[in-house]
Amino acid sequence: MIVGYVEPSGEAPDLARAEVAGAAGAVGGAWAGPEAAAVPGLLAVAVPSERSLAELAARLALARRTLVLLEPSSGPADAARAEGRLGRAAAFRRLGEPGAAADAAVKDAGRAYVAGGGSIDLDAPQARYWVARRADGAELLLREVAAVNRGQVALRAMPRLPFRRPVSLPPRLARAAVNLAGVRPGDRVLDPFLGTGALLAEAGLLGARLYGVDADAAMVRGALHNFEHLGVRAEALVEGDARAVGFPGTEPRFDAIVTDPPYGRSSASVGADPSSLVPEVLGRWADRLRSGGPIVVLSPGGPALLAAPWEEELRVAVRVHRSLTREFRRYRRPG
Repeated sequence: MIVGYVEPSGEAPDLARAEVAGAAGAVGGAWAGPEAAAVPGLLAVAVPSERSLAELAARLALARRTLVLLEPSSGPADAARAEGRLGRAAAFRRLGEPGAAADAAVKDAGRAYVAGGGSIDLDAPQARYWVARRADGAELLLREVAAVNRGQVALRAMPRLPFRRPVSLPPRLARAAVNLAGVRPGDRVLDPFLGTGALLAEAGLLGARLYGVDADAAMVRGALHNFEHLGVRAEALVEGDARAVGFPGTEPRFDAIVTDPPYGRSSASVGADPSSLVPEVLGRWADRLRSGGPIVVLSPGGPALLAAPWEEELRVAVRVHRSLTREFRRYRRPG
């Protein structure tokens, strides 16, 4: 295992931290905890390899990049000189200030890199290096392993999809919710309140097998249209009351449930009070989860949504749309 670092984007810090921990588990690693963070503001993870750090960057939404720390016992110049021996074109920046003019430590690292045999190219570098300051004032050098493609996430926003509704979960928050569940390629993921398909779309883009239920036939058709637009395929989507409907054929066992129930939207709630409907639906489908499988659900607040033996292991409040706030909750059954 190696220790790597994630630079969060600054959005919803508590959710970003939880997302990193869940996504790290999905690539075979784990959150390394605050004591492992060499630089204030970075999140440390223990992962099998640098390839895992690249995979982590490809999963994350509330982050900017993944990095590795170079020779923490030496200064940026010495580490940069050693990296320069690889002969690549590189860019050097101050972490957290990518557009600022280079300071003395950044310039020294760049000069040392050139002295070691490398070259500088700020427009199209083969490698990116970031100078950062430790809490005690010491300077460190980190190499970027992979950048998070934030522009690609923005392309999945509701106004860009063929099937639209006025309020839908932004793709960056939908991806964070899927990462809280640690969804892996091949996992069977269920959303019993499908809606526009935002959550399942993000799970599908991570290679999951998708199952959804919605009481509104228009939502099922619209979600399928969005999936086609995004290049993902559902195993099965069904119309009906999630308290009673089933999937055709042999009922599958699911690896995770991830859902954003329609609180306050009676047309999508088969006329039932969401405060009683949601626990009833979750309780029914929870019995079809594999052992240890998580349930991630967005809720406006209130008491726990699942009774013992289910345990609520995470609850993070986030504003999802203007004045609309939701709690991202994760439940798991011990053992």
